[in-house]
Amino acid sequence: MKIAFYAPLKAPDHPDPSGDRTVGRLLLAALRRGGFTPVIASRLRSRLSGDSLAEQKKFAAKGKATAARLIAKYRKLPKAARPRAWLTYHLYYKAVDWIGPEVASALDIPYLVAEASHAPKRAKGPFLFSHDAAEAAMKQAAAIFCLNPVDKECLHGIVAAKKLIDLPPFLDIDAFLAGNPRGPDRGLGRLKLSQQYRLDPDMPWLLAVGMMRKGDKLASYHALAEALRHVTRAYQVLVVGDGPARAEVEAAFTPIAKRVVWLRQKPAEHLPEIYASADLFVWPAINEAFGMALLEAQACGTPVIAGASGGVPGIVADGETGWLSAPGDTTAFAADVDFALEREMAPIRLVTAAHARKFHDIAAAAATLKKTLEKVTGEKVTT
Repeated sequence: MKIAFYAPLKAPDHPDPSGDRTVGRLLLAALRRGGFTPVIASRLRSRLSGDSLAEQKKFAAKGKATAARLIAKYRKLPKAARPRAWLTYHLYYKAVDWIGPEVASALDIPYLVAEASHAPKRAKGPFLFSHDAAEAAMKQAAAIFCLNPVDKECLHGIVAAKKLIDLPPFLDIDAFLAGNPRGPDRGLGRLKLSQQYRLDPDMPWLLAVGMMRKGDKLASYHALAEALRHVTRAYQVLVVGDGPARAEVEAAFTPIAKRVVWLRQKPAEHLPEIYASADLFVWPAINEAFGMALLEAQACGTPVIAGASGGVPGIVADGETGWLSAPGDTTAFAADVDFALEREMAPIRLVTAAHARKFHDIAAAAATLKKTLEKVTGEKVTT
């Protein structure tokens, strides 16, 4: 069964890495795992740069023109060759889907959304035009897959509860671990990193992974630097990431510069070994939707210290696979690091990896997508 897929914020095959691109690619992989044939219907990016009504109307016009072309294209195909449903990933007032609702209506196919964020406070003000369009798309949806519990709460007022489907953030864990169900060799990884970066293999290693850009990512780095100043136990912190705010990030860590090792940006295939080598993954998660890096760390058995922003509590089991504190509370964050470093971590690592595989693997996501799509299309799919 062919599924038209669209991500108005960033297409899954966009050259620039990001969490959105990662989740988009995972959704495509989960659809394939479920027996579907997803096709990227459009790569039009409708992310607003500001609150200009002119820009909002420009994207609306581009979207409607794209929709008209797709409708004409699909109508020329035999019905069996057309998409049987449309799935849009990450819909909100700043990245409206101007295409999918029109195509789905014209072809009489179900319209679905994964990760929809409804913002009632935008019902008045300069974003009203886009807010109303995003809300209309959500109301049209036959189902909305909720990756973030906070988003689900906001949708209850406009979408029937039966249409809201829980889809916890997920990874293709086997693929991420390169087919090794036990994950990378932690001892070998620590040996290699200690030699390459002159790290002390007998000291606890903390790890942070995040793009270095202004906004929430930079705020998280600032909060992390402040929190680590107050950690009383010995540690070294490894930082993986790069970006336009790198100088500001490095400046924030000046007070603990001797404890910081900058690994810069790493290829995705190198990350599992780095995650597994760390004792703790540390990330304040300021305004984080859920944070794929937190999930990647746990898939490698590394417990997480994080701020309980957005959907983070849905990924990190507080007291089991990590420890959560109030977002931005650097004192509590530091206390959690000290507390964790006093624990015997080997059994916690086993629990952490098992939890990720049980609740956040692609197999469970594929099953959820398959069950819902079969229900709304009335068609069965053979995997």
